[in-house]
Amino acid sequence: MGQVRQAIDSAHAALSNRQNDDGHWVFELEADATIPAEYVLLEHYLDRIDDEKQARIGVYLRRIQGQHGGWPLYHDGGFDLSASVKAYFALKAIGDDINAPHMKRAREAILDHGGAARANVFARIQMALFGEVPWRATPVMPVELMLMPKAALFSMWNMSYWSRCVVAPLLVLRTLEPRAINPRNIHIQELFVTPPEEVKDWIRGPYRSFWGRVFKHVDTVLRPIEPRFPASMRKKAIKAAIDFIEPRLGEGGLGAIYPAMANVVMMYREMGVPDNDPRVELAWKGIQELLVEKEDETYCQPCVSPVWDTGLSSMAMVEAASGPQATRPKETRERMQRSMKWLRERQILNVKGDWAINCPDVRPGGWAFQYENDYYPDVDDTAVVGMLLNREDPEGNREAIARAREWIVGMQSTNGGWGAFDIDNDLEALNHIPFSDHGALLDPPTADVSARCVSFLCDLGFPEDRPVIERGLAYLRREQEAEGCWFGRWGTNYIYGTWSALCAFNAAGVPHDDPAVERAVAWLESTQRPDGGWGEDCASYEGAAPGEYDMSLPTQTAWAVLGLMAVGRRESDVVQRGISYLVSQQDEKGEWQEKPYNAVGFPKVFYLRYHGYKQFFPLMALSRFRNLGLSNSGRVEYGF
Repeated sequence: MGQVRQAIDSAHAALSNRQNDDGHWVFELEADATIPAEYVLLEHYLDRIDDEKQARIGVYLRRIQGQHGGWPLYHDGGFDLSASVKAYFALKAIGDDINAPHMKRAREAILDHGGAARANVFARIQMALFGEVPWRATPVMPVELMLMPKAALFSMWNMSYWSRCVVAPLLVLRTLEPRAINPRNIHIQELFVTPPEEVKDWIRGPYRSFWGRVFKHVDTVLRPIEPRFPASMRKKAIKAAIDFIEPRLGEGGLGAIYPAMANVVMMYREMGVPDNDPRVELAWKGIQELLVEKEDETYCQPCVSPVWDTGLSSMAMVEAASGPQATRPKETRERMQRSMKWLRERQILNVKGDWAINCPDVRPGGWAFQYENDYYPDVDDTAVVGMLLNREDPEGNREAIARAREWIVGMQSTNGGWGAFDIDNDLEALNHIPFSDHGALLDPPTADVSARCVSFLCDLGFPEDRPVIERGLAYLRREQEAEGCWFGRWGTNYIYGTWSALCAFNAAGVPHDDPAVERAVAWLESTQRPDGGWGEDCASYEGAAPGEYDMSLPTQTAWAVLGLMAVGRRESDVVQRGISYLVSQQDEKGEWQEKPYNAVGFPKVFYLRYHGYKQFFPLMALSRFRNLGLSNSGRVEYGF
């Protein structure tokens, strides 16, 4: 326990040092080679090339190249064709000699996997923008989709928030079929097995269902018809796209995610809007703020995560500063006052975002993930921030908590679960259209997000919310896997989902000997590694065994022990060994290190590495272990 206390004090000090003066935290949010490569190509598309910046991005792209010659979607992952095509294209644009060893290895790997023609839809769109493939290499996506009401199958309002934001400007681009300026005349025809003009089967399987074949036929029928749509309707549809985009621009850019922001900049360029137009300047500024500058390299984040990082960091700090052996409680209290003020100022109270399409009578009250994204708050951030405000100062935060509760209750889907951004966003047929070869066009309810909402409502304890909670619990029971674990949609993976669900079950008063709980505990115990830690490979999203990896990781170990402690296993040998692992892995700065990715944007397609996870989750786990050992009940009293 002396070592645990020392580890807590060191981690608390390290996390404190990373807090900004105004009270918030923000850590790096890293994806794969795709976003930095797309940023390089965007500069070449626009002829706004910053050679120094591009050279630094080149250092980053070369560093993360895999041993297989291409680029993976996550640390130490397998070859990914689409990411590799984009990274190669970007490095060639930066000025790398195609006969350099790393470029030769990349090219050979790409050709061995069928060549650039077999890359995914987004990669083919990127190539079409540069004239490397004809626009017929991309799915038919008429801009007239913007005119479809929600009742129509292909309506924008049936897509997820991220899909709407990416697709709206993309529909305009697809209609106008622009060509990049490409001032240095960079081309990648050497990546094609068959010359692009000779490829006949751009839109092909494997199809995930009968619907995939149906929509392929629809795509074929539409191709000769789509260019003949009435000009008046096309003009009206483009205006509808602009009318959708411009209210949502803001300081953070459209949707506050890179692909949408980049599409907006290219759209304005093709429409003849000058770069000094306030709308373009705003969009370009948002993109620049995604860049991370290191000592000798630069990369572009897919978005930023300040609200999420602040909520989770604050949770860890509060846990460390609680109990009889609290770490710097007075200082932490002062820090939390700044954090809560910063968070309260970012609660979205006056904007009815896209979520209101399905629940127009619910008042706004959520938080977004980023600094500014008012049209797209999410229930996961809202639940975490709500639990923090309620734990630290329920009276002072009463109004903010009440509005968050009202919004979360209103956002429950009909199956009892919660999606991240929308209600009942689960029209599965849409995931089978040719454009959705990534299979992530929707935002259906998931166990991890639902568990957080259940935990939040249980923490508040309003009796009238019990039916909502019971529907949420019933959803979680249905979602439990045969092995006893839960799928983690937004964190890697089954360890994350299982920790989330066990916290919710405990908060809801489900007995710790409930069969669902015992099966989850047995699964977590069975996946502990010999060194006492836990680790899970992102390949578990691709069919690999749940909860397994070739090394233990601080983040996943923290999740596992937090889940076990939530259901009364604090004294178990399994938890003791997990805590010992965390103590042993802490460095002299009071921090933890890990390179593997710990989250997911879209399973099988896009993965994330939250750089803050390895700092605040171990601190939370160690602090909870200490506090439970000194408590009278030995029971976790909070939903998080």
